[in-house]
Amino acid sequence: MSKEKTDQRRLTHRGRQFHFVSYEGHPGNPSKLVAATGPTWFLMSAGKRWEVMPSDPALEPAQVDLLLTQWLDTHVFAQ
Repeated sequence: MSKEKTDQRRLTHRGRQFHFVSYEGHPGNPSKLVAATGPTWFLMSAGKRWEVMPSDPALEPAQVDLLLTQWLDTHVFAQ
């Protein structure tokens, strides 16, 4: 059973629609050389996902939107 609720944010930025989803983290497995991961936001597009930033449940939705928008400016719209 999931410990953290999966959250979704749909943003329109610079005239384009973006879909972000937060996923809970997973414990590591040293015997398989798999590192632990924390809760993380991902950009979803064309059946793929790209890691964006750690998910912090203490942030307000407006703060999350601002951080996601800043990530878009840096990684998607950078020249």
